[in-house]
Amino acid sequence: MDQAVSLELPRSAAYGRKRFLFEVVQTLALMVALFIGVRVLFQNFRVDGPSMQPTLTSGQLLWVNKVAYYRWNEQYILGGPQRGDIAVLHSPDPTDDVDLIKRIIGLPGDSVRVERGTVFINDRPLAEPYIHFEASYTYPLDDHDLVVPAAEYFVLGDNRPNSRDSHFGWFVPAENLIGRSQLSYWPPADWGIPT
Repeated sequence: MDQAVSLELPRSAAYGRKRFLFEVVQTLALMVALFIGVRVLFQNFRVDGPSMQPTLTSGQLLWVNKVAYYRWNEQYILGGPQRGDIAVLHSPDPTDDVDLIKRIIGLPGDSVRVERGTVFINDRPLAEPYIHFEASYTYPLDDHDLVVPAAEYFVLGDNRPNSRDSHFGWFVPAENLIGRSQLSYWPPADWGIPT
């Protein structure tokens, strides 16, 4: 009976170590590339404070879609901010080095006013089913509508009586918008898309 003769030469231990080291380096490089890629597209955010209650609670963890607000030559690639978005933003106050989370209410060019807690956009009351804590304030106090400047946004917290937001007299420049709240992942009971 013929027996097959192996012509394969045994590999050296040095070759095996080199191959293993190459695979480890390749795996680490892929992990670093994936981590950086995910950080460019998404950011995690921890809700701090009651301004978005009951939609979001303090301590809740979110993934923020940074690509949703990406601009190229002053144009949004994926549609940009929309009314009702829950947005994470850099505070427009230069002395305040914090990120905030608020709901986008007024878009560039909109006329905005708040009458005893009811928001009017372009002279029409805004339907806000997410509001459970209504405010009684009027803004602005002179009964004139504000017009949201180009490339800026009017934002409010869902907990209107307890939110530091645009009714304090500021708009959010487009470059201060970090991204749209995409997914709540902690605590597990709150898992889902915040609306």
